[in-house]
Amino acid sequence: MQDIAEQVLALASRSATWAEVYAAREEETPVSFKANRLHSIEAREARGLALRVVVDGRIGFASSSQLDEPELLVRDALATARFGPVSALAYPTQQVQDPGLGLYDQQVADLTVDTMVQMGQQMIDRVRARGEDILCDADVRKSTGTVLLLNSSGGQGTYRQTVVWLGLNANRVRGTDILDIWEEDASCRLATIDAEGVVNTVLEKLDLAEEIVPIRTASLPVIFTPKGVYMTLLAPLQAALNGKLVLQGASPLAGRLGERVFDPGFSLLDDGRVPGQPTSAPMDGEGVPTRRTALVQEGSVSAFYYDLQTAGLAGTESTGNGQRGLTSLPSPATHALRIAPGTASCEAMLSDISEGLLVDQTMGAWAGNVLGGQFSGNVHLGFRIEKGRLVGRVKDTMVAGNVFEALAHLAGIGDRAYWVGGRAEIPYLYIPSLAVSAR
Repeated sequence: MQDIAEQVLALASRSATWAEVYAAREEETPVSFKANRLHSIEAREARGLALRVVVDGRIGFASSSQLDEPELLVRDALATARFGPVSALAYPTQQVQDPGLGLYDQQVADLTVDTMVQMGQQMIDRVRARGEDILCDADVRKSTGTVLLLNSSGGQGTYRQTVVWLGLNANRVRGTDILDIWEEDASCRLATIDAEGVVNTVLEKLDLAEEIVPIRTASLPVIFTPKGVYMTLLAPLQAALNGKLVLQGASPLAGRLGERVFDPGFSLLDDGRVPGQPTSAPMDGEGVPTRRTALVQEGSVSAFYYDLQTAGLAGTESTGNGQRGLTSLPSPATHALRIAPGTASCEAMLSDISEGLLVDQTMGAWAGNVLGGQFSGNVHLGFRIEKGRLVGRVKDTMVAGNVFEALAHLAGIGDRAYWVGGRAEIPYLYIPSLAVSAR
């Protein structure tokens, strides 16, 4: 792709004030199991070029998977600039080098379909041994990709990445009771993917879920597992720290930079440079080097995350969070969100509660007023806490609240953070009082 990208850049630079070529290629092999059986094996490949130009102060954009027609791509990008937004872009000049993030593993690239089928079948067989009434879905997926970026101001960078991802879902139906448990793991390296850990976690939760117990409607102490935090609390927080929404005045954190909003023990950073993680890269989709950005420090809002255009409009600099696909302009998005661990063990948090709820999976929490920080979701998998112990699974239960209020006064932050699907690293969070509704 290097040759065609250079050709497109040269053609566009003749007419544009500034030009940028983003080229990407990905090969993906997903292996899928449904209801305990192998369902499908696929092989997919996608490649293309995206061209962004600045002409007379406005941004034009076009993309194509037809790599043999560079003139058409340039023509289309130049034509759209008439109607594009006014540019506030800073022009990257860095030649980005890979700092040794370990994003490419030849073992992943060489992973055979037969081995992937065995991985999926072994996970299913171990869970199925727990009960004949359990139906399992499993997915094992590998991908290899290459990203190249060139611009007319001298900025450039390229990197290769492999990703192996696996997911396991256990479903059990007994009369009117439907139990769903799912776990996942992802890594750039085959050696660090933890299939055994995924299976063990599913089996542990199957055991905990055997007994169904009631819970009352009340304001109760609630512990969120790392996955529960990711599914319920992270989306409103992520949106509020988005520089674009801050610029538009839509974020409740707009104008609150430096203000203490959260519990003093709560710190959050966005990290694009975690070795071996699928969300890491040496540069973002605009050629800006990625970094670790402290968004919340000891409860105070310390930064927002930006792409080039949003940063220019806000009068600041990009944080290396310009994410994109081949068919869209870049926009601000996080890499890996990491909540700093605290000092409380999970056992200590449980022992502090005489009556409460542990939430592991929710459904529909994203459907609330995300920009306002509101969440309200069904507890898809949760357990009643009684006198410091998990005594059984709850049904027909909801949790609701406001993420900013919930995180303003925490009763505990777990002493260890766990990766959730390679996308975020999160400890257990203990909220002293939250609205719980049971039917």
